[in-house]
Amino acid sequence: MSLKPRKVDFNATWSSLQDTVRGVITLDHVPRTVWNDRFSDVYSLCVAHPEPLADRLYAETKQYLIDHVAKLLNKIQEGGESQLIRNYFYYWSQYSEGAGYLHKLYFYLNQQHIKTQKGSDAEILYGGSDISGAGEQMEIGELALEVWRADMIAPLGHRLVKLLLEVINQDRAQQPLTVPIEAVRGTILSFVEVQSCKKKGQLQLYQDLFEEPFLDASGEHFKRDAARLLQEKDVSLYMEKVMAKIDEELLRARKFLHFSSLPKVSQRCESHMVAEHLYFLYSECMNMVQGERKKDLSNMYSLLKSVPNAISVLVDTVLEHIKAQGLTAVSNLQGESMHIHFVENLLKVYKKYKQLIQEVFNADQNFVGALDKACSSVINHKSNGGRGPCRSPELLAKYCDTLLKKSSKGISESEVDEKLSQSIIIFKYIDDKDVFQKFYSRMLAKRLIHQQTQSMDAEEAMINRLKQACGYEFTNKLHRMFTDMSVSADLNNKFGEFLKKENIDLGITFNIHVLQAGAWPLGQTVVTPFALPQQLEKSVQMFEKFYHTSFNGRKLTWLHHLCQAELRLEYLKKPYLVTMQTFQMAILLLFENTDVLTCGEIRDTLQLSNEQFQRHASSLIDCKFLLSESEDLKSESSLRLNLEYSNKRTRFRITAAVQKETPQEVEHTMNSVEEDRKLYLQAAIVRIMKSRKVLKHNQLIQEVCAQSKVSFAPSIPMIKKCIEALIDKQYIERTPHSSEEYSYVA
Repeated sequence: MSLKPRKVDFNATWSSLQDTVRGVITLDHVPRTVWNDRFSDVYSLCVAHPEPLADRLYAETKQYLIDHVAKLLNKIQEGGESQLIRNYFYYWSQYSEGAGYLHKLYFYLNQQHIKTQKGSDAEILYGGSDISGAGEQMEIGELALEVWRADMIAPLGHRLVKLLLEVINQDRAQQPLTVPIEAVRGTILSFVEVQSCKKKGQLQLYQDLFEEPFLDASGEHFKRDAARLLQEKDVSLYMEKVMAKIDEELLRARKFLHFSSLPKVSQRCESHMVAEHLYFLYSECMNMVQGERKKDLSNMYSLLKSVPNAISVLVDTVLEHIKAQGLTAVSNLQGESMHIHFVENLLKVYKKYKQLIQEVFNADQNFVGALDKACSSVINHKSNGGRGPCRSPELLAKYCDTLLKKSSKGISESEVDEKLSQSIIIFKYIDDKDVFQKFYSRMLAKRLIHQQTQSMDAEEAMINRLKQACGYEFTNKLHRMFTDMSVSADLNNKFGEFLKKENIDLGITFNIHVLQAGAWPLGQTVVTPFALPQQLEKSVQMFEKFYHTSFNGRKLTWLHHLCQAELRLEYLKKPYLVTMQTFQMAILLLFENTDVLTCGEIRDTLQLSNEQFQRHASSLIDCKFLLSESEDLKSESSLRLNLEYSNKRTRFRITAAVQKETPQEVEHTMNSVEEDRKLYLQAAIVRIMKSRKVLKHNQLIQEVCAQSKVSFAPSIPMIKKCIEALIDKQYIERTPHSSEEYSYVA
């Protein structure tokens, strides 16, 4: 064929083309040669000379489609209402497929004539052009669908929808369907497909014509169903039936409707069967949570989560239940192992409800948050109605101490590591982390000094966990304690070299730990008066000489109450090697040249305080090294060396050497925390004011609280006292025009 424009007889060409259009739109057989010829005819009409005939071709094709759909409308209605859906679906299936082929036949008209007249896609999408505007030409496939919408769906639509809803109700009632499922679904989806060529609003016809009436009818059905189910007055059964109903309706929606309707069906069902009956569901909420009825709780969660704000009551109930269980688990704990039961009981509660939240509530963040709040409330609970101190930091520190000490027998290293790792869960919930740090550092100091630590690797691993939770500043002093121990080991080696070089024999094996006063919780208040036994004097003097030679200007303070010694006993039937505290060793050394001494003589010779003497002398009497003539150790009471002492073991430790934490020490630790907090808050206030220059009172309080929450939760009165102290020290001042505003004094 020639592609050159030429004069074309429109009537003759259209007559041939019309026959082919009829065959295509009715899905009759069209031979390939005929198709190719008609394809060429469309081209010829569009480029005809002297004037293109594209507009006339478009008009004739449109009129043909209108006439064809009018004939189909009559055929569809011939069978009456009972056959309306079947007939509609049959002719729609034929027509929609034929329209697709017709669109291909008119390819040249669509591409070269119609598209050049239409606006851009952007104009169509964002309102610059309206494809259905008057006089606007559509591509042939779209035109065919538009004709069907205007001349078929417009007159028949409401009748079809009424019949479709009746069929869906038959399906709900589990009655035999009077219309095949594919005909029902095809008819419903035709309301979408007929607008599939539109750039926007493709679902508008479907939603207005069918979806809205369907949802309204379904809503009435759900209301009736809910009213019937409520008569049974069993929340568990009601929830199960509602969930089954939602699943059933979604299955039905997938079977009949466009997928966009699924969430709307679900929402309408939840609105009428759940949201309108929340008080009924809440009536059993407390019993379900307290009984931990997992299946019921899972069902309730599934139903409530889709209703706005409905889940909050369930979340609050779970929170209060976990809190009550936690408080029950840690209340009335007493005895030596109180700290172990406290931590392990809390961890049991935490793990139990964490697992329940994962299983039942799919780890929903609302419930995870409730678990966090409940654990925080239990762990930071204060005794005596909030007036007493919170003991959690102290008990957790003791728990870690128990695991890290050598005395933790019958437990493997991996189990210790696992338990310490789990203890961080409790630590993260503690508000007063600085209190924990004080107790932990005191206990760590005792473990290191008295060589009671089970494993240095475990100690370091625990400190690294604390650092990850709270930052380097929190564990800085703990790291320095470890550094001091390694530096002390090196110092002992150098001291040994010094003694060799000077050719000095101390007569005893002498090791020391030199500890930084700022890093170790061993305040000057605990330094005890003590006269060194002559056996130790030379060693102490030589070390001081060595140390001052090596480090000029440093001061050594001897903490004899923390020292220990290995004493070899040769006066008994067999020799013993006994590890004991310095004061116990000093008392025994006084018996080297005598078998009997009075309490007063011992105390005066060693210059011990009465409390220290009583404690250490009693421990020696309890161990049977010394014998006392009376129970009360008065000045005139005599102590006698027990020459008949015997023990199965030849090497052992007097365990009473390390004193357990006393109430006074606990109080001293708490007072120390209070002082540290005041300094911390004052430093924070100065930092903030230096940065901000001028700040209102409430803003300053908020910023101080925000900076402090990592270590502790400061009280407002304490912050106010710190502000007043800084005003007195002239770091800050009140501004002249307001007593509620402060300025930084440079």
